[in-house]
Amino acid sequence: MSDAAQPTAAEVRAAAEAVKTALDRHLAAVERRSGEDDPAVYEAFNQLAAAAEAYDELLYDRYDEVTPFEIPGAEDALPPYTGPEEPSALSVLIRRDYTVAEPQRLLAHARRIEAADDEEDATASGTVHGALGLLFGEFEPDEIASRHKEFGLEEGDSTLWVTTSDEPAEPGEWLEAPFEQADPQRVVCRFDVSAVFDDDLDDDLEDDTDEDDLEDALDPALDEDEDLDPLDADR
Repeated sequence: MSDAAQPTAAEVRAAAEAVKTALDRHLAAVERRSGEDDPAVYEAFNQLAAAAEAYDELLYDRYDEVTPFEIPGAEDALPPYTGPEEPSALSVLIRRDYTVAEPQRLLAHARRIEAADDEEDATASGTVHGALGLLFGEFEPDEIASRHKEFGLEEGDSTLWVTTSDEPAEPGEWLEAPFEQADPQRVVCRFDVSAVFDDDLDDDLEDDTDEDDLEDALDPALDEDEDLDPLDADR
């Protein structure tokens, strides 16, 4: 970045003051919150996130420095719930991603399914996409999720949304794009599982724990097992 495009020291200072002001407003909104999904708290949160992001960018542009904290953006948080207080219908939206880690294992399971069905001209099990069709046609998605390794699959990211509505949806109206029809303000709760979170946890463990620490942590458990009386272990 050229010197002409760099923010001034005064601009950086003003951005810092804006963060302080946003912090005070956020705390005040939290102290006065009227419920779990108070829109005032949500708005103050977004203002704080925007102020912190602006300050972080100016600080980096001017001094090549960053802040030691990160506030998630508005897109990472659910908006306040505005659905019915006593919903009469709900939808559970689930997406699970897999990779085909062992194609031969998958194909073997598909052949067994075809053999059990005694279908003539059974050829679907000869291709990976045909085998997947057989697998998901035979087993419920929850069973596949619990037995994915057995079927040669490896889990990827997954998400589950619970949304409410005033009345049940019309049959077939959402089938083409189920998640696109979901109103974020009707989402009661959302659960995400991602390799990104696992990577962050692994990084923390690598930073905070070395091999000696792991051995020290395991030694008490090993000693406890060694002290067990053989008769007690069999009980």
